[in-house]
Order: sequence, then C-alpha cells, then structure tokens
Amino acid sequence: MPGPGQPQFGWGAPPGGPKPPKKGRGGLIAVLVLVGVLLVGVTALKIVSAALKGDGDPSYASPTTTTSYSPTPEPSEEPSPSPTSSAPTVQPTTTRPTTQAPRPTASRTTTTAKPTTKPGPTDTDLVVRNRLYKAGAMASVNCKESKARQSTVAGARANYKNLLGCLNRAWAPLVTKAGGRFRGPNVRVFSGSVSTPCGTNSDSGPPFFCGTNDTIYMNLTEDIGNYNRYPQAYQKVWARMWMLHQFAHEYGHHIQNNMGILQAYSRIRYERETYAQELQDSRRLELQASCFSDIFIGANRRSYPITGQSLFQWRWLIGHVTDNANDHGDANNHQYWATRGYNARNPSVCNTFAASAAKVQ
Repeated sequence: MPGPGQPQFGWGAPPGGPKPPKKGRGGLIAVLVLVGVLLVGVTALKIVSAALKGDGDPSYASPTTTTSYSPTPEPSEEPSPSPTSSAPTVQPTTTRPTTQAPRPTASRTTTTAKPTTKPGPTDTDLVVRNRLYKAGAMASVNCKESKARQSTVAGARANYKNLLGCLNRAWAPLVTKAGGRFRGPNVRVFSGSVSTPCGTNSDSGPPFFCGTNDTIYMNLTEDIGNYNRYPQAYQKVWARMWMLHQFAHEYGHHIQNNMGILQAYSRIRYERETYAQELQDSRRLELQASCFSDIFIGANRRSYPITGQSLFQWRWLIGHVTDNANDHGDANNHQYWATRGYNARNPSVCNTFAASAAKVQ
C-alpha cells in the first residue's frame, strides 16, 4: 500500500472490444473483459522519454501513485525583520533635587488584538467541498484525434502529445476559476520497467500517475500491443478509445493533485482504522478520476469525434472493467460515474467523496 502522500494511480486494459452488432440482430454478447495490463507478444521496448511540455515533445513520469483495473478474458465477437537602529548616545547630566511630589501616573489597559487569519480548509473540505465542484461546465477546446496511429512508438507519442495539449487547454480555465494555479503535468512513456519517486513499475501493469513528481506514465507496451494484436477494424477502434480514456483518467489524477484532493485523500486514508475503509477511499479517488476523464471526452465528443463505432466502443469499455483488488470500483459503478461526467461535462457531478457507499463499491 502506498504511504501517505506517495500514491500511484492507474488502471489496466481488457484485451479488446466487442464486435459491433450486425444489422437485423439485437444486442451485444457481453463478456467479462480483462482490464489489467497483460500484454503478451509485444517486443520489449526500451524506456522512451521525450518532453511533451514546452517544445511540444512528450516528456513522461508520479507524487502518490494510482493503480488500475486488472484484465479479464477476451470478449467474444459480438485534482523582514524591521531594521534595527542603534540607540543614540546621551551625554550624562546633573540632576537637581526637587521638593515637588511626583505626579501619579495613570495605569493603561492592554487589549489583545483578535486574529484576522481564518483557518485553511480541512482535508474533508478539500475532498467533499472542493471549489472545483463549483467551477462550472467544461467547454469544448475543439480537440481532434491525432491522425497518427499507435501501431509504433512514434504514433503512440504523437497521440499522447496531442491529448496533453487538449487536456491542458480544457482544464486550465476550470482550475483557475476554482482558485487554483494551473500547471500541466509531466508525461513519460515507458516499456519494460520504469523507476519513479513512487516506486518501480513494469509494463505488465497499467499506465499510472505519480503525485510526487506530478507525472503521468504511459505504457507503450500496452497501447502499441492493444492496437497491433487484433486485425479487425473495430478492435483497433477499441484500442484507440482505450488509450484515450486511460490518458484522460491519469490526467484526472493530475487535476486531483492540482486541487489538493490527492494530498487530502492520502492523509485521510493514512488515518483510517481498517483496510476496508482505505479501499473505499481508493475507490472514491479512482472513480472520480474516471468521471473527470469523461468530462473531457464528453466536452469534445463532436470534434474528436466520439460517434459511430468510437461511441460504441467507448460505451462498451466503460462498462466492462474488473476490479480484482477492490480498490477502483466495479463495472456498474465505473459506468455510472463515467457516464455522469460524459453527459454533464461538469466537475459538480464527480463528487464521489460525498456519494453513498453503494455508489463507490
């Protein structure tokens, strides 16, 4: 379990999306999907790092880390001191005795000034009553999907770079309106193993976010593997939607970090008496990150666009996730919070920390 203030956050991918339904036939055969990160058959890639900030190239790495969903079987086809001055030297004088009685002196009363500084927000305030929830709806930034495909390292990096720019433009106004000082996250890509301030991870796991260095780590092995593993066109659409959702989810953790939610969560969880309470805190954090993710996707649904087969695969993937560690939320609740974000496009609907226990199972 991550220590207080040092978590890492992410979630994995199931191995493919469903085949679109044929005309004349109803429904889709739903099959449990692996949402972890078990990407076999992909040639090991060396850790690739390039700055996505500043000059526009991806520069990718996590304070607290977040973890992800784990995979299930392949589906079937259908947040100065004041200067001191030395006292002048006084020449001594001779005093004369006086016969007058000294005048009485009046006593002075001392009053203590009342403090004018208000106490800062509590950890509960930061997670339950964060000002981000009142920042209003997210406007579209006319984000369009990169024309590159994640079949190669260059293609995956182009997609990360494009999404980072879009997400920065989309979230900056809301964070600023909520009284925060917006900053974009770092992004690092990796294949094989990667060492971070939050620990060492491998590409057998999902992408993740480390709050210590405010960095998103994207798993090249996963994204390239998902795209190249299946020849069917609809599976490639699924891989593109999965990468979009994963990146936006990890960016959601960055927003939590930017607004103090992530840090407050870590302190609250550290004080919990039982592991069950800690797991519920984790689910609240992760489900909120997915809700934040889909605020962005919903706000840019027309320009990206999320229509046709892309919409079909997005809807399928948000409802087909497994939570083997019981720390991210089950499929039904993930679909519930993701859909709320997508439809409302407003952080006000993503207050998972005020939700009932049933909504964060």
